[in-house]
Amino acid sequence: MKRGVRLNSFSSYLLLVLLMFLLVIIEVTEAQTCRPSGKIRGRKPPPGQCSEDNDSVCCIKGNLYPTYTCSPPVGRAVLTINSFEKGGDGGGPSECDNRYHSDDTPVVALSTGWFNNQQRCLNNITIRGNGRSVVAMVVDECDSTMGCDEDHDYQPPCPNNIVGASRAVWEALGVPIEDWGELDIVWSDT
Repeated sequence: MKRGVRLNSFSSYLLLVLLMFLLVIIEVTEAQTCRPSGKIRGRKPPPGQCSEDNDSVCCIKGNLYPTYTCSPPVGRAVLTINSFEKGGDGGGPSECDNRYHSDDTPVVALSTGWFNNQQRCLNNITIRGNGRSVVAMVVDECDSTMGCDEDHDYQPPCPNNIVGASRAVWEALGVPIEDWGELDIVWSDT
């Protein structure tokens, strides 16, 4: 009879350990998942106030746009084209240095979670795509928490997995102009 009790106690212990192990795996997986943190209702931009350069999209009145305070783990991303010049679709001056940058310079804006409260400001990252790689400097945030207002050129909040890059980055990756817009890439801190 005592053997059965020991076996049940041991089985219960193993079951408890297994359950705790599974809970830890689920928590880690949940922590790596970036879910929307809210929504913004679109407002119609005033006439001439939203630049549609580089296939930029303007907010549509009444549409709901998801916001994010996080980004997925560093690695896979979507490269978009962005202008960092005055009057370009990037809006105001770059957040890292309050300056505009030539589109002939390899510079990028990162989604809010990756931008990490300016922790990557003026640091270089390596971008790999189209069989090539390029080093670019982080100069701005692609704001995933706000949008549809003057500060954001009346564009929706940025998705949480974006590396917005200057023309120079696209050229260095050897992507033909007619294919500029979105490209699956991998990036890392340099």
